[in-house]
Amino acid sequence: MKTTLVLDDALVEQVRQQAKERGVSMSSIVEEAIFRMLTEKASPDHPPLDLPSFNSGGYLVDITDRNAMYDALDDPAEMARYRGEQ
Repeated sequence: MKTTLVLDDALVEQVRQQAKERGVSMSSIVEEAIFRMLTEKASPDHPPLDLPSFNSGGYLVDITDRNAMYDALDDPAEMARYRGEQ
């Protein structure tokens, strides 16, 4: 099937270089990349990432209270506390 894709120039250049190095067409490189992406996504061998989480200790200032934020930013002792220096 023929189709038209709009790709970034740098990406096309990388595909062109890969095709040249491997002695194949650019279409085969793109087809292989799409096939890999689709099969890896559907594969049970690639579970979702288990990202780390942590307790930040809660909010140090109510960001919806503009005056409280400005007061905290203007107070050197408060800023030191926010940076964990105290």
